[in-house]
Amino acid sequence: MFTFVPTPIGNRGDITQRALEVLREADLIACEDTRHSRPLLKHYEIDKPLLSLHDHNEAQRIPELIEKVQNGANIAIISDAGMPLISDPGYRLMQACIAEDVEYTVLPGPSAVLTALAGSGFPCHAFSFDGFLPVKKGKRRKALEAAIGGGKTAIFFESPHRLGSTLEILADINPEQRVCVARELSKKFETYHRDSAAALWQYFQERPAKGEIVLLLDVS
Repeated sequence: MFTFVPTPIGNRGDITQRALEVLREADLIACEDTRHSRPLLKHYEIDKPLLSLHDHNEAQRIPELIEKVQNGANIAIISDAGMPLISDPGYRLMQACIAEDVEYTVLPGPSAVLTALAGSGFPCHAFSFDGFLPVKKGKRRKALEAAIGGGKTAIFFESPHRLGSTLEILADINPEQRVCVARELSKKFETYHRDSAAALWQYFQERPAKGEIVLLLDVS
């Protein structure tokens, strides 16, 4: 059976007991990046064969993994952080499981999307998540304009190197747009910055952002 296992988004203590049990009992662990996952597994004294499974090799790996499970293997699927498939590898494998009628299960666990939504203080009853914002400014502006017109809290992942540019675009669209920048969630330097787009643009111009960022727009 395949088990899609969420891993901590920052704090190692956030892994669930069930996730640890699955990882300890697995015959093989497929990781987005074995170099990234090995320290987490070592921390919990889990020593299992590892196999890389990422966007560039997922299609090629699927037949091998499907065959192993059909022959009785238990394989755990993890990404670098959080829930596999959510802006991470695993979608093609999930589709193959469904197409081939291969048994799988998905464990609940850490998610930067839901953590940021809850911590932002923005409306939680309806929201959209659209992964990483486009790199090109024109496409990014269109995505932000669509989100602002969507009528529900909008959530994106954003690079710290592009955050200033993105806040500038938001300030140009609507200087008073309510924005939350959730940074380094669950880690030592976790912060939530809530203010207008214009104010946050000014703030991060003076204090360049670092770390992993979730950007939220309150468009209620």
